[in-house]
Amino acid sequence: MVDPLTEVVTLLQPMTRFSKQVVGAGPWRVSRSEPGDPFYCVVLQGGCQVTIDDGEPMVLSSGDFILVPVSHTVALTSLEPPPEGVDSAPPVCLASGEFRIGEEDQPPDVRMLVGHCSFASPDAALLVALLPQVIHVRGQDRLATLVQLVRDESREQRPAREAVLARLVELLLIEAFRLTTGTGASPGLVRGLADARLATAIRLMHERPSHPWTVADLAKEAALSRTTFFVRFSREVGVTPMDYLLSWRMALAKDLLRQGQGRITEIAERVGYGSASTFSVAFTRHVRVSPTQYVRDHGASHG
Repeated sequence: MVDPLTEVVTLLQPMTRFSKQVVGAGPWRVSRSEPGDPFYCVVLQGGCQVTIDDGEPMVLSSGDFILVPVSHTVALTSLEPPPEGVDSAPPVCLASGEFRIGEEDQPPDVRMLVGHCSFASPDAALLVALLPQVIHVRGQDRLATLVQLVRDESREQRPAREAVLARLVELLLIEAFRLTTGTGASPGLVRGLADARLATAIRLMHERPSHPWTVADLAKEAALSRTTFFVRFSREVGVTPMDYLLSWRMALAKDLLRQGQGRITEIAERVGYGSASTFSVAFTRHVRVSPTQYVRDHGASHG
């Protein structure tokens, strides 16, 4: 059986950028205010607060994991943050390799692992749109263990380090997504898969992208009325069923074109288009370049 979540994560080609252990004491605040790589944090001891963009602060406790696939602003503060406008001193790297924030003369009241990963896929923006805006998982030792493995591997220069890191980050993302409860996630693929009826339709779109799916066909497979299916899918996944199908077909097509997996006519058939011309029109409208130009720009010879 095709697993849509694994397919999306695999196509994203996640890689670790850095991972570090941070200890904090007293009031402190650190933030990043420009578009950046996916951010993750696991609290090993104590607690802190995190604010994503202009949202409400979220309290993170020991064992909590948070992943932000894309954001403009991530702010971390102590549970009792410093007054607004009061900047904390920059983190200090200790001899142990840890980073210290807040008061230097107080015992740490929080310990966490933070890091950034990146998505190598040229389709990252398209695929990230299928994921929740924030993934927050509480009290899962497996995630903490995976993050610890990422940190340890990133600090050592062992053979095959990059290959191991790539697999660990893939595992980290998949584990985080599947541990996210359906009701707790923001709209996206994870929340759609948590709904058994919608999951049936999503899996079928991934298993048979070449099939001429209609909303009525998918609603029937999900054992829902056409209207109920359309409204429920749009609410839970954040896009309409046909928009999701189009996004998935285009992500697959771009991957096949990059890898040189067949002629354009063959690729068109594999992603649900009856002719190369109709595929080219849809691809050009969606990607803003023709399939032929896309191959010139991104084909295997450029890898």
